[in-house]
Amino acid sequence: MSEVNPDSELTLGYSPCPNDTFIFHGLVSGSVKIANIRFREQLHDVETLNAMAFSQQLDVTKLSFYAYLAVKDNYRLLSSGGALGYGCGPLVVARKKIDPGKLASCRVAVPGRWTTAHLLLQLWAPGVKWKHFTTYERVCRLVAEGEVDCGVVIHESRFTFQRQGLMELADLGAWWQDQTGLPVPLGCIAVQRRHRRSLALAIENGIRESIGMSRSDPEAVLPYIRQHAQEMDRQVLENHVRTFVNQFSIDLGDKGRAAVEALEKRAIEAGILR
Repeated sequence: MSEVNPDSELTLGYSPCPNDTFIFHGLVSGSVKIANIRFREQLHDVETLNAMAFSQQLDVTKLSFYAYLAVKDNYRLLSSGGALGYGCGPLVVARKKIDPGKLASCRVAVPGRWTTAHLLLQLWAPGVKWKHFTTYERVCRLVAEGEVDCGVVIHESRFTFQRQGLMELADLGAWWQDQTGLPVPLGCIAVQRRHRRSLALAIENGIRESIGMSRSDPEAVLPYIRQHAQEMDRQVLENHVRTFVNQFSIDLGDKGRAAVEALEKRAIEAGILR
């Protein structure tokens, strides 16, 4: 396993979504220090980060839990920085009401092949065959313009899809909660296993400190959030952070870990993961 030398630089990947920029602002601004580590951040759509993890391009990275379960032999799950919770899951939206029994013949826009949104869609509606994989910010437009029949929305789009005349068909997070009684596990932070466990623990603690710093002075973080966000409305940004940065972002805890185990178990039973 690798040692961390003085003034080491680690690559840190996360999405431009408000919850991630809120969480990591303290670390990348240098306000939060971890031993002799400097972080070189790379901001990408979560599906790009998922793809990068398969070739182990980043030392520390945000991942969808679906992708994490596929690369966990190479990446260690951190207990902080994740996105889990109740009432925060992906939504299936459309221009008009669609009979759930007809979903198998629908064209569905999905925000990335390795997103947890896609995994939940497969578990909820295994008959869906026609999928258009795209980036999350394009899903609503594709549905609104009729290029697809419905789509799975995540991130800021959960709060803004109605502006484009769309309606909610299903809440996959609520479905998951009804099925399991557990929070829906959406995204996590993971570190390459070649790094020592002591470094992983130090990063976990640094992330917690960074969250605490952002919570103590949200006004100081707002310019950084706005610099990268798709949505500029302050209320949307605040709702996004409030929804996705919660107790599970501080620590997965027993319920968070149980949710991840349940997701993996169901994916294996469905033949989606081995």
